[in-house]
Amino acid sequence: MSRNSMIKTVSVIIFAVLTTWSGIQFYQHRHYQLPIVAGPGVTKVVKLSDYCAGLKGTMADTHVFFLQGKEEGGKILIIANTHSNEPVAILSALVMIENARVEKGTVIIIPQFNNSGSRNTKPGDGYPLFFDVPTGWGSKKFRMGNRNASPLDQWPDPDVYVHYPERQLLSYLDVRNTNRTWPGRSDGPLMEKVTYAAMQLLREEHVDLAIDIHGAETMFPVTNCIVAPDKSMRIATIASMTVTAMEGFENHVEPSPKGFRGLSHREIGDYSDTLPFLLEAPTPFLDQPTGPKTVDLLLKGKDPFILSLSKQKKLFVPYDKSGWPMEKRVGQHCSVVLEIMHQYSMKNPDRAILVSNAPHYADLVKNGVGHYFHNPNEAKKGSLYFN
Repeated sequence: MSRNSMIKTVSVIIFAVLTTWSGIQFYQHRHYQLPIVAGPGVTKVVKLSDYCAGLKGTMADTHVFFLQGKEEGGKILIIANTHSNEPVAILSALVMIENARVEKGTVIIIPQFNNSGSRNTKPGDGYPLFFDVPTGWGSKKFRMGNRNASPLDQWPDPDVYVHYPERQLLSYLDVRNTNRTWPGRSDGPLMEKVTYAAMQLLREEHVDLAIDIHGAETMFPVTNCIVAPDKSMRIATIASMTVTAMEGFENHVEPSPKGFRGLSHREIGDYSDTLPFLLEAPTPFLDQPTGPKTVDLLLKGKDPFILSLSKQKKLFVPYDKSGWPMEKRVGQHCSVVLEIMHQYSMKNPDRAILVSNAPHYADLVKNGVGHYFHNPNEAKKGSLYFN
């Protein structure tokens, strides 16, 4: 064999090995099943496809957890991982699922709203495929997802996404973004079926409040806040002022734009009687001018480039050497969710939603997020679900 032939043969072998190894990694990521322990407050678990048959048998279908109190009251839907590269959302949702008890009313939680997006990745940005949260019994492993659903589940993308029903022209990628496809339709693209199912849930269950949990860049002005339309603004403002004054973290309110369609906090309010809110917590991992996109950056939120920008007053949130650790972000979301419920309940005592045993900001900062996760190996029979 000539020297050139040998070099080509070796190159082909190396390429084949790397391709196979990469394929194995992506397969493992897509098919990893996250264990979710249903806490003592969970009374029922259904699938999102129960509200839209077109989701059955697809990677877009996902679990919906009901926590129903003994006393009738109001209802709230908590949506997490609309964007699966913002994992503060699913961590906040699981803290509620595994610990909260409802005394009055009903809390409904979708911890993995864009299930397809959670099985997608962003290799061009060097995202890790998984991350682990330390707990008292070991560590809990999570998939790190992407903002948009996987093209393996919904393809091809159009040249331009035409929003239904408003006909606004959006980016082609927005057809796979479940915060651009509200209110959805039963016969539309897969992600429109996801948001349509959620709208059907809101209508059929007569849900009073809907909260969509997110994370946003520190350089983005809409962060560390509650986004709300006019119909939800009073509750959002009082809740924001209360957590700022009583719990010691900053929070403000942003109005939902009337001219930008497809957003949860826009369309839920316009196409149902439900009061919608969207929560944002600072997430340095999502900023562009950072170091490597490591698990450490994701969990601790510490980055020298972001710190430098903070000193130059380029950020929209306070930032120092302590960073923005995950426990602060999850704590803020839990406290704001609980305060929105509290404010609504005071105004509507006949539709009150009363929750106990759910941690607040100070609890999570003190104990860490992993403190509130139960060991799936010790879960009671019938209380373990995989998503």
